Amino acid sequence: MKNVDDLIEGARELSERGFSKGEIADQLNVSRETASWLVERSDAAPTTTDSEEPTGGPHDIHVDWSAIGRDSARLTYAGRAMADLLSKQGEAVDLTVGIEKAGAPLATVVARELDTDIGAYAPRKHQWEEGDIDELEGTLSRNFADIRDRECYVVDDTITSGTTMRETIEAIRNRGGEPAACVVLVDKKGVEEMLGVPVYSLVQAIRVGDAD
Repeated sequence: MKNVDDLIEGARELSERGFSKGEIADQLNVSRETASWLVERSDAAPTTTDSEEPTGGPHDIHVDWSAIGRDSARLTYAGRAMADLLSKQGEAVDLTVGIEKAGAPLATVVARELDTDIGAYAPRKHQWEEGDIDELEGTLSRNFADIRDRECYVVDDTITSGTTMRETIEAIRNRGGEPAACVVLVDKKGVEEMLGVPVYSLVQAIRVGDAD
């Protein structure tokens, strides 16, 4: 995707396919607020021209890592680099938890590189449309390894506000597990730790100049 109009069109297509706003945020690697704004813009007419971008939108950074995600070799290389960032964190770690959906394939590579079992967590934002997200509940998949009483790594593609990573850490602890470290492809917030857990990223993308 090259500009805001492309994002608006992408949000429109996903909305028409029945994706929730939270899922759209996940697919486009933007915040929930940005996803809502994009969906609202997609319902408006006319759209902007190529030479002008819509104003008044939320402050956010769109990350498109599809060049990595669509190629298994590139995805493997990225996952290996993420595993390397975690390799010195926790000697007793035998589980890697991927945050669905985009974090799961990366977590698969990390788990293979570090010789751990693999778990999966579906965050509550996937159910979110409007209102208080705290009223929703994420789920740990029963199709993957159990988390109880185990140290683990947490893997996702991006950190935007940090809400999903924080939620995942809390969900793991509530299940009796303990995250040793987290890793993402891109960190848009500049997070070094979350709830006492170190957070690593291959790339940090921080907006400068017009942020609130």
